[in-house]
Amino acid sequence: MKVSVSDAKAQLTDLVKRAEAGDEIILTRHGHEVVRLVPVTFAASASQRRAVMERARASAAGKAHPGPDAARSQDFLYGDDGLPA
Repeated sequence: MKVSVSDAKAQLTDLVKRAEAGDEIILTRHGHEVVRLVPVTFAASASQRRAVMERARASAAGKAHPGPDAARSQDFLYGDDGLPA
């Protein structure tokens, strides 16, 4: 939803409520977009971030395939002297 700054002055409370509800509110000046109203999001706590990382590690461990690790995955491209083959 695009609203001019001058019109937004009269309906700011309603625009803030709509932005909090997830609507994209863009304020314009002379027809050009200048501001976007978005709700504030709070950063996750350290324990929440840790829990996400633990879930990601557990998920990745279940998807791992046996074989050479990344450090050795392209050794076939190089000779014994370390130069491209």
